[in-house]
Amino acid sequence: MNNSSLKDHRAVATWLYIGVGMIMVQVLIGGLTRLTGSGLSITEWQPILGAFPPMNEQAWQAAFDKYKEIAQFKHLNSHFSLEDFKMIYFWEWFHRDWARLMGLVFIFPFIYFLIKKRIRRDMVKPMVILFLLGGLQGAIGWIMVKSGLNDENLYVSHIRLAVHFISALALLSYTLWFAMKVSIPSGQVLYVPYLKKLNIWLLVLITLQLIYAAFMAGLHAAFAAVTWPDMNGQWIPDGMLTQGGFWEDITHNLITVHFIHRALAYIICIPVIIWTLKTKDLPVNSLFRKIRFLPVVLLFVQILLGILTVINTSGQIPLIYAILHQFVGMLFLLSFVGTLFLSGGRKGK
Repeated sequence: MNNSSLKDHRAVATWLYIGVGMIMVQVLIGGLTRLTGSGLSITEWQPILGAFPPMNEQAWQAAFDKYKEIAQFKHLNSHFSLEDFKMIYFWEWFHRDWARLMGLVFIFPFIYFLIKKRIRRDMVKPMVILFLLGGLQGAIGWIMVKSGLNDENLYVSHIRLAVHFISALALLSYTLWFAMKVSIPSGQVLYVPYLKKLNIWLLVLITLQLIYAAFMAGLHAAFAAVTWPDMNGQWIPDGMLTQGGFWEDITHNLITVHFIHRALAYIICIPVIIWTLKTKDLPVNSLFRKIRFLPVVLLFVQILLGILTVINTSGQIPLIYAILHQFVGMLFLLSFVGTLFLSGGRKGK
């Protein structure tokens, strides 16, 4: 893209980067909703009417009565007063309303840019894909919530939670990629196939790790081992591979899930360090070279936050460390999405 086109589409790029920020906030609100046990507090999906919380005591009591019908209240929160319910209701309502706000922030500027002809024809299809991904994410979220609205389950399915989480990160990554495509000059996109290939493999590993992060959250697997560097005094803890078959164990056994999550963190360190060393020959003035240490710094900050989360888990998971762990995890993912974009230039350019 030439400099003139970049200037013409600066507003579009800014809008997309705002979208990146809003999606990150939404994922963090989702994390808080999960950690505070608030996700099942609203038992209905009302895309328009649900934008407003109950407006009087009668409406609050009606919402509370609906919550009382599910297993989570009966077996876990039967001691809740109406005031307790209002606290968990807030986080789920805020999570849903932020999604509504994101929809407005995307659709109205999109219409404006179309009218003003600030969006090129080749940008329309990616925009439509962006909106469809956003709508799909909302539907996946409701399907996830529905898995916990019954007389049996105390929480939502951790498998569905992982699907919801990964689809949110896919939307986040796609939005960042699109924003970079609009805003970054083609001269900054380098032809470095050896880095690009390693980058792709790293994104595969990171995605697997993020799936296990969702399993950790959904299963409350942090409680399975609250010591570090060992796990309950052992390097390979007892109880692994003892729950049903192999696939059942690696997706449902708390101690196995926790072990895999830790192991993947250590495994990821090796290719990240190799990748960082391979970036030393990048052009001096390139954007890629300027940010080449960002992924490895984020990696070690992320590992530190994971350790702090584990060793401070006693009775309940420490919210501040857990949310920071989630936030830095997103930044770590996006750092490699960004470097993949910057390494995807054509030969000879």
